[in-house]
Amino acid sequence: MCLVMLAALTGLVALFDFIELLRRAATREVGFATVATIAGLRVPFVATQVLPFAILLGGILAFWRLARSSELVVARAAGISAWGFLTGPVIVATLIGAGATAGLSPLSAAMLARAERLDAAVLRNQSGTSALAGGRLWLRQADRELDPQGVAILTGRPVAPGSGGAPGTGGTPGFFGLEEVSLWRISSGDRFLGRVEAPRAALTNGAWVLEDAIAFGPDRQASPARTVRFPTELTPERIEDSFASPDTLSFWVLPDFIAVLENSGFSAVRHRLQFHSLLALPMLAVAMALLSAGFSMREARKGGVAQMLGAGVAAGFALFLLDRVTGEFGETGTLPVVLAAWAPAMAGLMCAVALLLHLEDG
Repeated sequence: MCLVMLAALTGLVALFDFIELLRRAATREVGFATVATIAGLRVPFVATQVLPFAILLGGILAFWRLARSSELVVARAAGISAWGFLTGPVIVATLIGAGATAGLSPLSAAMLARAERLDAAVLRNQSGTSALAGGRLWLRQADRELDPQGVAILTGRPVAPGSGGAPGTGGTPGFFGLEEVSLWRISSGDRFLGRVEAPRAALTNGAWVLEDAIAFGPDRQASPARTVRFPTELTPERIEDSFASPDTLSFWVLPDFIAVLENSGFSAVRHRLQFHSLLALPMLAVAMALLSAGFSMREARKGGVAQMLGAGVAAGFALFLLDRVTGEFGETGTLPVVLAAWAPAMAGLMCAVALLLHLEDG
């Protein structure tokens, strides 16, 4: 029942997404097949987003059918408590949540990343790094050459791949280059250690290569122009991905990517929030399954079934709203990331257990 509801909800949301893409494409010369491809690539991501609601609605329908056919009454008469016949649904919900985290999440991330690149290319006419800060990119990374805890700030205008504007690239696909480059080297105590100015730079294996670079020391004395190699842990993919949505990164690569971001001086709050949200997904699935049981196991002869089912749906949307609110607070740093990610699942689980204890044990 949950899988049927998941397919129905995913199809409904994907249809509205497809209509929105068609509306955006109406003012551009974009073919129907391209729009359909973008919408199709987003389907696994949509399925991940609606999964908790699918479990809630599917569970409500399943338990309501059992209650209407008096099968729950028979189970209770046989001496089986609610906790006994809920063991199976809880295990299934846990497996579905874990499968979505470990299996569906990597597929969703890969397909969504491709959809975002295609969307940016054909519908928004943007190209990754060149769309940052008015066309100028700012990077911050560790610089341990002059100070063990020092940092370096590098800025420049991204060079389009294949333009040949960066040194040593020869138009090689996949290179990353900058023009009008400035590099500031700062100690851990915010003391100026040096500055490098260069007309162009290229990111090679493990280093920035700045040609015709003029270096300035702490005394502001300039050195003759020369080629400067500045070590870095950044790669073109990491630079571009760091500004992309965390939804486009697989659950399995998020921990290493978070470490790289923090070592390079980038904020990893959004990525940490996404990682913990995926970790909490199995618990959220269990909470939805128990909520569906608590709101739909009322015997039909007692009346008030419609009100209970409506309350269950309302509780699900309340959890969704709580998840969005805590997520916003987590991204801004108002709430700790762990609390922001786990609070909705924990709140839903505690409410479901309290409701079942009230119904079962009075």
